[in-house]
Amino acid sequence: MTAGQYHVPVMLSEVLTDLNIRPDGVYLDGTAGGGGHSFEIARRLTEGGHLFALDQDPDAVAEASKRLSGLPATVIRTNFTALGKVLAEHGTGADGILLDLGVSSHELDEDARGFSFHRDAPLDMRMSQQGRTAADLVNTLGEEELADIIFRYGEEKFARGIAAGIAAARERKPIETTLELAEIISSSVPAKARRDKHPARKTFQALRIAVNDELNCLGIALDEAFAALKPHGRLVILTFHSLEDRMVKQAFAKRCTGCTCPPSFPVCVCGQKAEGILPHKKPITASAEELRENPRSRSAKLRCIEKADNT
Repeated sequence: MTAGQYHVPVMLSEVLTDLNIRPDGVYLDGTAGGGGHSFEIARRLTEGGHLFALDQDPDAVAEASKRLSGLPATVIRTNFTALGKVLAEHGTGADGILLDLGVSSHELDEDARGFSFHRDAPLDMRMSQQGRTAADLVNTLGEEELADIIFRYGEEKFARGIAAGIAAARERKPIETTLELAEIISSSVPAKARRDKHPARKTFQALRIAVNDELNCLGIALDEAFAALKPHGRLVILTFHSLEDRMVKQAFAKRCTGCTCPPSFPVCVCGQKAEGILPHKKPITASAEELRENPRSRSAKLRCIEKADNT
């Protein structure tokens, strides 16, 4: 990422291809971030099209507003769970919806946001900058509940040991900063685990997901987005860890399932029709060139579903 650049949009070309943008279409970016994807969508809307760019982070809203100034775009501060309401208030459906579920480079690099275990900062992790912080969770949740969050959202096999280490440390003093927590995690796992990837990575992911209620919000947004699509409209989603990708894959597969009658039935009696089709069945991943230029794209997976015209 170059100096002064808010966020590098991941798989930009592939996202634009999957959205299949029409210059007169209506599009919604539910995670505008610094406006990278949004800018490229909006500048293609040359024949009366419009983009709605949403983000819950006030820093992102300010940046996207600057980036999209003069383009056919409306920037709104809200969580992407409200995307159906936003479109309904403007009396329209969408020809394409994008959800980029990654944490923005700005959020990772801005020390005060407390997302990174590489630099010392207040233990925050709130994308909206409102509500409970990660510090609130690690200092107030019961040890068992904390272990469950770390295991479920971080898929961390040492979750119980980490939770026990956190519980012991907070007895001495509240855990207030990212490096404090990272050190506690490191000392709570076996030595071999400290030689692999950073031992705090999975726990920080789990806390971030819990603080921002990410998986519950994603479940709501998947239904809202598909319902808001016009026939042949496309929903494009970038995921960055297995929990998100599994949810998206399963939701798309369910929408694309047609008749469920046994093969022995001569005619369909269930009446079920596929609501969507997959333009590509397997997820797209970043090219070797992009991986060299933007290492944060390494875990990204791009999936797309197109709404059928029979719904």
